Amino acid sequence: MAEITSAKATARTVRVSPRKTRLVLDLIRGKRVSDAIATLKFTPTSAAHEIEKVLNSAIANAENNFGLEKSNLVISETFANEGPTMKRFRPRAKGSASPINKRTTHITVVVAEKE
Repeated sequence: MAEITSAKATARTVRVSPRKTRLVLDLIRGKRVSDAIATLKFTPTSAAHEIEKVLNSAIANAENNFGLEKSNLVISETFANEGPTMKRFRPRAKGSASPINKRTTHITVVVAEKE
């Protein structure tokens, strides 16, 4: 039987747009877990806070469910898929309205033991 060397965590319907989330995910992809946490702590976006929570969950899954060492973990995969969009309308001139799309994101982080 093959030994499991990766763990994953997902946050669904996070109230940050996927485009902004992907910018932060690109910063940490491929880094060691300790470096990624330090990067996220000093990144001044709301997406960084949400990604940090997902990353900590993935680390806890790796340690508790699969017995992996935190010091050996690297971020192998990260992606932000589009979640449901809440549609709102804002009144404009002459009785018209313009749409406002409040986008949400499904954030996934996969950590694996480095080879």
